[in-house]
Amino acid sequence: MPAISVIIPAYNSARTIAETLRSLQNQDCKKPFEVIVVDDGSRDNTVGEAKKFGKSGVKVVKQRHGGPAKARNTGAKEAMGGIIMFTDADCVPESSWVREMAMPFSDRSIAGVQGIYRTRQKGIAPLFAQAEIEQRYDRMAKERNIDFIGSYSAAYMRGLFLELKGFDESFPAASGEDPELSFRLAKAGHKMVFNPNAVVYHTHPESVSKYLRTRYYRGYWGRLLYKKHPDKRGESSYKSKSFFWGIGLTCLLTLLLALWTVSVIIRPETWHTLLIPLILLAGTVIHESMGLIAKDKRLFPSGLFIVFLRNLAIGIGIVAGMAKIR
Repeated sequence: MPAISVIIPAYNSARTIAETLRSLQNQDCKKPFEVIVVDDGSRDNTVGEAKKFGKSGVKVVKQRHGGPAKARNTGAKEAMGGIIMFTDADCVPESSWVREMAMPFSDRSIAGVQGIYRTRQKGIAPLFAQAEIEQRYDRMAKERNIDFIGSYSAAYMRGLFLELKGFDESFPAASGEDPELSFRLAKAGHKMVFNPNAVVYHTHPESVSKYLRTRYYRGYWGRLLYKKHPDKRGESSYKSKSFFWGIGLTCLLTLLLALWTVSVIIRPETWHTLLIPLILLAGTVIHESMGLIAKDKRLFPSGLFIVFLRNLAIGIGIVAGMAKIR
């Protein structure tokens, strides 16, 4: 019987799933492990590509399209291992990933493990997305125990995962189901740890517009997440208070600047008053950008503009979510 089960939710992943599965064939872990691909109602040849690895022990499970939370839960129910690990169908784990993810569980008090992702991309949008998460990894590395695990590189004790009913399937998209489970684990007193040596390579959105779209939906579904866990609105091991303040200030000052501009159009002689909201907005964006540019100097100066757009996209998403979710 395998000690570990690696579960991969897949939806229209025919172009990427083979590389993910090849990387899992080349793991250096001495413990036996199984690989389960859960096809989430794909309309392409995801199942066919995954079944090519059937001879190497990859199991393919199919379900109607229900989102990644449901797919991961389906995989967990099918799993035989006492430890379940999750990665995504567009991720490529390093050869040591399974071993590194399993290592912290030698301490029986550990309930969950967070690994990391890196990227080989060179575009501005992926570099920005990677710098963002590197900042958060720096924050998590300082914590003895964390309260956030991202499902792209995640591991849990299967029994506890099933006891807590896994990921919340009311999240139909990949936009909050993983921190929601993490918050429940932390509140129940279970320990989760960060392992920066457990690495998967990931493909970020290639264009700024696609990146902003993901940020919008983070804001949209974040409303549901923080409705369920209002105490986490201020701070977690993954995000600081300054992140939330930055979004709020950017949106407020942008609105103020727009209203002020209308006033100046009516009374052109007051044009100099525009400097007040403009300077405050620039100061907010520069402050938010400094850490990201320090992570990757290639983000200067474009990173300043992307921070501004990111904060607006998340803020608009939050407002849209509030209009939908009661």
